[in-house]
Amino acid sequence: MNIRRTIIVHGLVQGVSFRKQSQQAARQLGVNGWVRNRSDGTVEACLEGSETAVAALIAWCHAGPKNGIVTDVRVTDSGDPEGHDDFVIREDHRAA
Repeated sequence: MNIRRTIIVHGLVQGVSFRKQSQQAARQLGVNGWVRNRSDGTVEACLEGSETAVAALIAWCHAGPKNGIVTDVRVTDSGDPEGHDDFVIREDHRAA
């Protein structure tokens, strides 16, 4: 059974290839969804897949890429999966 989690990653996570490397990790783990930068300096991602695969990607996000510094990862249960068929980098989210 697949699950869906939304995460917000805090720290030095923009400008360090976090999105690209999380996309590569997600594809290797079989996790679908998306990742994007937010205007507050965090990175947000929607993760869909098996509980084991999603947990593994969340663990990767706690470490982040070599040049990043992750200070916190907030995880939210987002309900039923939406049926994403890939893991994509979305356009940056800008607050209104």
